[in-house]
Amino acid sequence: MQTSTISRDPATPYRFMGLLLAIAILWPMLQLAQFEPTLLVDPKNIQVMGDFLVQFFPPNIEATFLSFVLKATVETLAMATAGIALAMVIAVPLGLIISYSLSISRIGPTSDHQFAQAIRFLARSLMLVLRGIPEIVWALLLVRVFGLGAIAGVLAIAITYGGMLAKVYSEILESGNTLPARALILSGSSRTEAFLYGLLPGSAQELASYTVYRWECAVRASVVMGFVGAGGLGQLMDQSMKMLNGGEVSTILVVFLGLVLLADYISLIIRKQLA
Repeated sequence: MQTSTISRDPATPYRFMGLLLAIAILWPMLQLAQFEPTLLVDPKNIQVMGDFLVQFFPPNIEATFLSFVLKATVETLAMATAGIALAMVIAVPLGLIISYSLSISRIGPTSDHQFAQAIRFLARSLMLVLRGIPEIVWALLLVRVFGLGAIAGVLAIAITYGGMLAKVYSEILESGNTLPARALILSGSSRTEAFLYGLLPGSAQELASYTVYRWECAVRASVVMGFVGAGGLGQLMDQSMKMLNGGEVSTILVVFLGLVLLADYISLIIRKQLA
């Protein structure tokens, strides 16, 4: 007769205590957020949601309305693309400034360390302000300045995503192989030469991949910002919802889903090309 010995994981009590601790922390948060799962299966709420969804059928496919949708779609894509382009103008210099991989004061023969630290601190503070405020808030503020239209959405994406891209650019440059860049700086090359020949070749794929991902996010964000008057599909959907026209809303939702799928497909192709 064979006997089997089951060895117990010595970390089981600690994991069980960790699970209890997580539940003890999560439950008050759910109560604070007024999360009540029973509301999802309440018959009255189900009836309201059903009546709301019925209004979406059939979608509005009239030629006049589709022309408005096409114009808003082009405007949404233009807003996202222009916003990312401006964001890169902000992110590239900020990312290079805060990157220690190209810091002459840190790895090169210089005594100007405090001045470099001060510049880097100011750049980090600016980057924090840019990415710390959501793009929807920037859009609300900029609509007050520039009025209704795509320019508020473009600038909101550029400001917020500029800070995000700068942070990730610097982290990518830091995580790569920095030895060639350091060797070039120590041998007397400029920071530009060290970046172009020592750091960029090894990080280009990851930098481009993240930039494409952010453009994909910008397409989604540009639709959301349309609800505050920044133009595009979001603004058109807001008008249709205010008019209680469910057919128009469902048409815009279909176009929006197609746009997100297209952005995801383009992003996938570019990433494969870079791989």
